[in-house]
Amino acid sequence: MEAIKNVLVGLDLSELDDTLVKFAALVADSSDAERFTFVNIIKNLDIPDDVLKEFPDLKKNALKEREEQLRAKVDQFFKPKNSIKADFVVKAGRGAKSILELSGKLDIDLIVIGRKINLPGDGVLATRLARRASCNLLIIPEGKELKLDKFLVPIDFSLHSKLAIEKAVEIANRYEGNIEVIAQNVYSVPAGYHYSGKSYEEFADVMKKYAVKDFEKFIKKIDTKGIKLNPVYDLDINDNLISDINDLANVIHPDCIIIGAKGRTATSAIFLGSFAEKLITTDMKYPLMIVRPKGKNAGFIDYFKEISK
Repeated sequence: MEAIKNVLVGLDLSELDDTLVKFAALVADSSDAERFTFVNIIKNLDIPDDVLKEFPDLKKNALKEREEQLRAKVDQFFKPKNSIKADFVVKAGRGAKSILELSGKLDIDLIVIGRKINLPGDGVLATRLARRASCNLLIIPEGKELKLDKFLVPIDFSLHSKLAIEKAVEIANRYEGNIEVIAQNVYSVPAGYHYSGKSYEEFADVMKKYAVKDFEKFIKKIDTKGIKLNPVYDLDINDNLISDINDLANVIHPDCIIIGAKGRTATSAIFLGSFAEKLITTDMKYPLMIVRPKGKNAGFIDYFKEISK
């Protein structure tokens, strides 16, 4: 699991920025981060050439003013315990494209963005970054309370689940508090189970038994650093993995849900590339971290198709 060294935080000078900057400070204190780059993308700086000829400093002054506002916001809440470098980037462009370009150029390990609930916003940025970012992505919902007590990690015993668990363990190990890590496996009863001569309930017990065995084998391959993982096994009765995760989250109220970007096994629910996207587009009110091996993003052509949108 790659350490988080360089973090990009996307801000838009809305009320949500307060939450994002506070979370950035929390990340600074619970990771190996060395540099934070606070980014603001201005979308409406398309100024006609004739106007620029008459007012040559207009664009430069607009960028300068926005950077001063950005610095003031960050200085208000970003007070990490460690000596960490903070950089500021203000540029004209399109949100997802500009952030993806910057993340590649700056060798970013984690992108932090917000999810608006009541504030104006369409959520497109989070979806596009989840599809195409080649690093970890943390999505913080509007109004989220600042704390780290409990993580929910959905697992299907794949490599991607292993990465998610390792990230949860890494953060829990560094954080000074006691973070509870709950590993949720959603299992299902396969079609045709009745040919076994067992009832639905009996075959569900069979599937749970194998899920428990798979977890025991899975966890032996992970250095848990002494962090206790609490497994939870849920039967999927409606063929909707997202609702199963949401249902558990609404019971335990995690401070972050951590998922691997992709993976699958034959004995459990399937995590496909669209899984993270579906989770983002629900009304989930908890922070969501999408973990992927650095550089394991879409193909080169797909990348440029996405950022050109």
